[in-house]
Amino acid sequence: MGVRRHAKPATPTHHFACTACGKCCYGWLPLTLADALTQAGRFPLAMVWTPVPQTSRAFDLTAQLGTTVQLAKRKRVAVLIAPTAYLPPSFPCPALSAENRCVIHAEKPLRCRSMPFYPYRRAADQADMLVPRTGWVCDTSASAPVVYRNRGIVDRTDFDRERAALLAQAPILRAYADTTLQHYPEVMGRLQQAAQNPATGRFVVGFWSFLRQHRSEDLVTFAKAQHPVLIEFSDRTADLPTLAEYRRYYQDAAAELAWFAQRA
Repeated sequence: MGVRRHAKPATPTHHFACTACGKCCYGWLPLTLADALTQAGRFPLAMVWTPVPQTSRAFDLTAQLGTTVQLAKRKRVAVLIAPTAYLPPSFPCPALSAENRCVIHAEKPLRCRSMPFYPYRRAADQADMLVPRTGWVCDTSASAPVVYRNRGIVDRTDFDRERAALLAQAPILRAYADTTLQHYPEVMGRLQQAAQNPATGRFVVGFWSFLRQHRSEDLVTFAKAQHPVLIEFSDRTADLPTLAEYRRYYQDAAAELAWFAQRA
């Protein structure tokens, strides 16, 4: 009587290739600090704070890349503080051409290079990032390259570069968060409110709040680059009532930078 052999289970693989449809180049874009400062003359910048509860799978990694905060009733959250190109969801990236091509390909941010992978998650939790959103035309057919196998990223080069940059900047953002929460109780209030709804709880703080503390940057140079961008986006959202929140942010941020931007 022969021995029945059991076939080995197939290794889960995921195929993916970019088709340059440009559909992912809309709305918010998380950046490293270095990329944010480099692109200050192109993107309207903000700091996005996102609390993550202890029950989340992302808690430990978020704490490593961001900070942890003790809230009321002994509630502890990890907080991600992400420099962000603060664009309305309907607005394309300023570096996206009419032909859906990136005009800064040689110097594009690390976030764009790592797509579709997301270094704020563990490498083993990336599979759903390879499922195109509605309207996206990414190639996930069997003829596309295998990019994810057995819960591992096949080519980790760009992913590891972005993760390393996020880890390197974490102490700087942690110090910024600690000082901000200590001296600005309204930010702590917004954090507590956001933590009550983990699914959608995040809020925006002016990027200038970071530069006021991190004095190693040339404030005048930054303001001269960022101020006209904020004015441009304020004008572009002026007649769009649904984007009033964005316009208020652009106007307020531009007002904070005006004096530095006018320096000789």
